[in-house]
Amino acid sequence: MFIEPSLGKTGKSGPKGQLEVICGSMFSGKTEELIRRLNRALIAKQRVEIFKPAIDKRYDENNVVSHNENIIRSTPVQFADDILLLAGNCDVVGIDEVQFFDAQIIPVVEQLANNGIRVIVAGLDMDFEGKPFEPMPQLLAIAEYVTKVHAICMKCGDLASYSFRLSGDKSKVMLGEKESYEARCRKCFYNL
Repeated sequence: MFIEPSLGKTGKSGPKGQLEVICGSMFSGKTEELIRRLNRALIAKQRVEIFKPAIDKRYDENNVVSHNENIIRSTPVQFADDILLLAGNCDVVGIDEVQFFDAQIIPVVEQLANNGIRVIVAGLDMDFEGKPFEPMPQLLAIAEYVTKVHAICMKCGDLASYSFRLSGDKSKVMLGEKESYEARCRKCFYNL
């Protein structure tokens, strides 16, 4: 379990910005962990803003919703730069499904963290082909804290870190749930 290194709002020289990345496969609990951390920041009476890509309307058009139906209010945005305009004077910024943003998300989160904001992002680290899902590799490289969560393989019950697409659709982005994806371990992902 991730223990926040510092819930305090300021360090010796002002607010301490940082980037935390939560990554893993489909059904691994990425959004659950994001919501948990953001709720702890709210309990600490920090100013929190949450964003998600506008294309993700699977559970709710506006709110971030986990597969377990935990909900936290959020603001859907079309472009990464919109986050800078909407973040305002906050202490913590959460971003769900970060893999659906283009490469502009990298300078956005860097600017937020450099401005003293704690930035927490969650997203897939690999696509349906088992390849790194851009821009996640760059975010992992510049993050102060990285948490990789695992699902359970839907074929053998082992730990899973791959998202297996059940359809033949080859598009990079295809929104879906249990009807479209299964969590798989390495062996089951590559053997089928």
